[in-house]
Amino acid sequence: MSAESLKIAIPKGALYPDSVRLLGQAGLDVSGLEHPGRQLVLRNPGVDFYIVRPTDAPVFASYGGVDCAICGRDSLAEAALELVELVDLGFGACRFVVAEPAGAAQMADAAYQRLGVMRVATKYPRITKEYYDSIGVQVEIVKIHGNIELAPLCGMAERIVDITATGTTLKENNLVIVDEVLASTARFIGNPASVRTDIRVRQLADRLATLVGAERANGTTDK
Repeated sequence: MSAESLKIAIPKGALYPDSVRLLGQAGLDVSGLEHPGRQLVLRNPGVDFYIVRPTDAPVFASYGGVDCAICGRDSLAEAALELVELVDLGFGACRFVVAEPAGAAQMADAAYQRLGVMRVATKYPRITKEYYDSIGVQVEIVKIHGNIELAPLCGMAERIVDITATGTTLKENNLVIVDEVLASTARFIGNPASVRTDIRVRQLADRLATLVGAERANGTTDK
């Protein structure tokens, strides 16, 4: 790795295509990123791209593995690390919601009144705890890594806190949204030291902000 290269983490998955598109429009050489195969690092002139899991992007940026990164606000909030949020990129819009089985509201409320605690399944324990603390409800959080819709269906939890874009998966599993917790879009973030000392990070943030502003003016973002 060249010492002069700017290091950027890009999240795999749903945010990846728009991340590559915007970075290319901002003037970076994104050659090879469209179809990286199994490569995790692509080194182009002046920039090294690290392809990471979305939840890991804040970790790489905070601990200096990269100078800057793109990740969802959800990953940023759950990680709660020392970072600088530079630009709301507007794409990847989704929301955190509280959901429960249809028709189960009275049972969940009765269980809470009886036991003084509600069991909630989620992939995002920090966000879930902060939400329930804010409304003064005591919860027992059950962390699950996948298919958390199953938790209330098998009686393991009264409710779930999950991230959704359309709500389709919840409906297909007979779950209904009972509250909204947090809205999320992709963010451009920086390592605090890199933001202070590397002008390229700030310049890239400015270019991205200009691009996003133009897209919003034209109504082409999904925010």
